[in-house]
Amino acid sequence: MSIASNSLFLRVLLRIWSVLTFAWSESAVGHFFGRIGRAIQGWAKVSPLCQFLWRDGALLRAWPSSAICTLFTFLLNLPCTIIRWIYRLGKGVWDGSVVFRLVSAMGGASWLFLGLLMLVMMLVPHDYWNNLYGLIGAVGVCGLFVLGSANHPKLRVEAERVGPYMVFYLICIGCALAASLSTRMSMRFFAFHATAFLLVLLAVSSIKSADDLRRVVALAVGGLTVASLYGCYQSYVGVEIVASQQDLALNYGMPGRIYAFFDNPNNFAELLAMFIPLNLALLLISKTWRGRFWSIVALVLGVAAIGFTYGRASWIGCALAILVFLALENWRLVPAMLVVGLCAIPFLPETIYNRILTIGNMKDSSTAYRFYIFDATFTLLKDYWYRGVGLGSDVMRQVFTGYPSMPDGSFPIHTHNNYLQMWGETGIVGLVAYLSVILYGLKRGVKAFYQGTNREVRHLLAAAVGAFFGIHVISLAEYTWFYPRNMFTYWFLFGLILACVKLVRQPQQA
Repeated sequence: MSIASNSLFLRVLLRIWSVLTFAWSESAVGHFFGRIGRAIQGWAKVSPLCQFLWRDGALLRAWPSSAICTLFTFLLNLPCTIIRWIYRLGKGVWDGSVVFRLVSAMGGASWLFLGLLMLVMMLVPHDYWNNLYGLIGAVGVCGLFVLGSANHPKLRVEAERVGPYMVFYLICIGCALAASLSTRMSMRFFAFHATAFLLVLLAVSSIKSADDLRRVVALAVGGLTVASLYGCYQSYVGVEIVASQQDLALNYGMPGRIYAFFDNPNNFAELLAMFIPLNLALLLISKTWRGRFWSIVALVLGVAAIGFTYGRASWIGCALAILVFLALENWRLVPAMLVVGLCAIPFLPETIYNRILTIGNMKDSSTAYRFYIFDATFTLLKDYWYRGVGLGSDVMRQVFTGYPSMPDGSFPIHTHNNYLQMWGETGIVGLVAYLSVILYGLKRGVKAFYQGTNREVRHLLAAAVGAFFGIHVISLAEYTWFYPRNMFTYWFLFGLILACVKLVRQPQQA
């Protein structure tokens, strides 16, 4: 027997959870919320508005058989087609090659290398990281995938699963590059978007089963768990206080904010907000005591680390992500968790409690500074709302210098808001395309969750949808793509949602 299976702590924790769950389900308050829920579900079934939002529109219904989808899928599968042709020409030679058989086997398990790529992305310290590594890694895994498709007929780029809105979004990204006020500056950011798209394709095409999905998520979460452990170590030994990251007058006594292997505490907090819900899902689907033990360890480290980042927007986003996760799993638990969360606030460390009190406080310099940035952004958008300035924050930063400075005499380096940033870079059409992709991912994820029967896939899908929702809440106050590793993780998360949707629909298509 392992230490994990004999863990008194785990047994007590699970016992307390089961008692609380039973007490809530049998309480008068629990029955009250149950009646409300049944009433809402009954209303939703007959509500024209809900039926309109739930159904697939004409565009989605026509997409799989459309000429654009056929052409898009054909072009992306062209490398696989060429490799299969070459393989058939010399099948005997290729099958006799040990190197080919090894590379082909690795390509057949490209989901594993996708997970390893995300793990490495979470572990490389900022000073040693180059964003080109992300592109090289994504291209390398795609290369393995293509080579593996030579003698794996079922291995193909499932491009049709990304949906029509992603194609619309990619066209807008290309137009923003072509119409940029500085194409040279925009090229670097175009490479970031290319990397992100490759991660989406890899997730949706290489993950073929619930086991693949679970292992990819476990590898990514494992990488961030090591970063969380290092972040907790930073909190223990202390890090330098950076005045620009915290208002010292309102946050008196607050220690330096941890950042682990990343450049900024907010970057680290955003990654944690995206992965903590996935960690919860791994805990629920763990089949052994060892798996549950390590999931709890990872969860504790992640929650502690996001606390020590003192990232207020990420706290809110992570909390809402978990609430969405719980609402999908069992919405009756949401009121109970809200009560537990509110009751836990007084027991938080004093510095975290005081940091919570500054949320929304306009006297806080970082909060007030965001509104100066928003004002400057809307001034710029008056001239570029319809076309944008071009791809990337570098172009926007340069354009900002042609407008009046902020009260402190400086100019924004980005908009501190994903939606304003996309609007400023790609114009109003690009913003609409971006919002369409977001809504497509959330809607497909929620629908697939309720249609699914596989327990593991449903848990991971609920977590991914919750995390995707949470990061978009954070995006109201932060430009979460300013740090490319966060951007890559964002699109990896989107790819996980599409992969879960595919796995949910597989039994129906069989």
